[in-house]
Amino acid sequence: MTQHRSELLMPAGNLRKLKMAILYGADAVYLGTPDMSLRTKSQFSLEDVIEGVRFCHAHGKRAYLTLNLFSHNKDVPKLKEYIETVRAVKPDGLIIADPGVFQYVKTHAPELPLHISTQSNVSSWLSVNFWHDLGAELVVMAREVSFPELTEIREKCPDIKIEAFVHGAMCMTYSGRCLLSNFMAERGANQGNCANSCRWNYKFRMRMKDGTHQELHITDDNYDMFEFLLEEGCRPGELLPIEEDERGSYILNSKDLCIMPKLDEYLRIGVDSLKVEGRGKSEYYCAVVARAYRMAIDDYYEDPENWSPDAYMQELESVGNRGYTLAFHNGRLDNHAHNYEHTAAIAQWEYAGVVTGTTDDALLVDVKNKLEAGEVLEFISPVTRTPVLLRLYDFEVAETGEKRAVIHGGTRTTIRIPFSLFDHEDPADIRTRFPEFSVMRKERALTEDQWARIKLDKLVQGIEISGKDNPKAYAKRRDALVEAIGDGAETRRFKTNRVGVDGCCGKGCNGCMMFWEDPIYAKARVIVQQRKQGEMLTRAEASEFKLPAQ
Repeated sequence: MTQHRSELLMPAGNLRKLKMAILYGADAVYLGTPDMSLRTKSQFSLEDVIEGVRFCHAHGKRAYLTLNLFSHNKDVPKLKEYIETVRAVKPDGLIIADPGVFQYVKTHAPELPLHISTQSNVSSWLSVNFWHDLGAELVVMAREVSFPELTEIREKCPDIKIEAFVHGAMCMTYSGRCLLSNFMAERGANQGNCANSCRWNYKFRMRMKDGTHQELHITDDNYDMFEFLLEEGCRPGELLPIEEDERGSYILNSKDLCIMPKLDEYLRIGVDSLKVEGRGKSEYYCAVVARAYRMAIDDYYEDPENWSPDAYMQELESVGNRGYTLAFHNGRLDNHAHNYEHTAAIAQWEYAGVVTGTTDDALLVDVKNKLEAGEVLEFISPVTRTPVLLRLYDFEVAETGEKRAVIHGGTRTTIRIPFSLFDHEDPADIRTRFPEFSVMRKERALTEDQWARIKLDKLVQGIEISGKDNPKAYAKRRDALVEAIGDGAETRRFKTNRVGVDGCCGKGCNGCMMFWEDPIYAKARVIVQQRKQGEMLTRAEASEFKLPAQ
């Protein structure tokens, strides 16, 4: 029978990501080894898989192994040894796409619960019942299934578990059945090695009469002289415009799936497993996305009538994304699901570091990205909801005790952050709230075209959610993005009023000399000190209470 409470299923590309996903709220993870799953970049050794499954079970969570390759003859001899190993690991399910592999496992390891992979492209209740009759315990629905279809499938298939994707990258083809990567880079998308050729930028080139090739440079001077059109062979005369600028042309760039604005609908109909894509994504992604969906799911079950996605969407904006879309939720895709002007993944925050341990009087943090004097670091707890903000004016290298104004990412530097610097927190509370694998992030300065992209993304997402088009506003923000891209300005700015040791966000961060000493924040200080320990001002309150001392 279906579960009464939907599980949150997170990706695990390596053992650290697995542990962080579990600690930040995942009910289950899916993982695999490179030779037998559709993720050739998997960083799991067999020993890691065993440790990962044991870690999940020790925390009362589930682990599913992927065996979702499309088998060739050369793969069949490996199955016997693989299945023997899997039986010893004792996962909670085996994810399979190939019918032959399904039958092999069912025959040789009948005790293993079998899940049908999204690569099987199951998109109807008829197909779900087909797999149910063959003995599958769970079916992962294709991303192309709309919510009305999912609702009908749930109603007509009550005795098998249903899993649906709720977050992550989208493919331009039918659930990954793509040959573009094979053709362009000789990397098989259906073998888990996609080169993301659909996201590359493409440029026009001219073949000269002497056989040489030259790039056609589009500039302000010659822009009006050219118009590039595509014509499909069976539709002569139907000309499709395609634009190129100095960055190239992006015609196949899908935004990222994010069902959070409609998550309550999935929970209401009883989707058994809510799946997040991203075994190749960062550990920061695993932690933050798991945390956001964990809070959202728990809050829905606590008070479904008053549930709102707004707070959780703010959290998801701190993770790199290409713009969020509901994708096939309402049916077929429209132009709002694609990003034609700007292909990069953008986030307003970035991974600053991760807690690796504690001493008697300090946190030890591995630095992941460049830290500079005056940085405001936000510590995200896996055990409590409220983050802690700390402003640092120098950084102590744990190994030598040396104080530095700058720590570069990629240097494998561990810094020591004394509990005493959290001057408005209880040291014992900091130790408890931020155990090993706790994430530290910081605000990221963006260029003007990136800020313009974010504004356009937010508008388009609102159009998708409401179902009400706003072509005038869309054109205005799209044109603003195109103009910002054309300007090519490299100047970066933070969202808050802070650069280095100057400026202040006004929230009352631990260690911020400006907030706690400058008279302009006198009223704000009074408000913060009246609140419970660790509760800081919101951005709106920080703006409202930034008044001169009377």
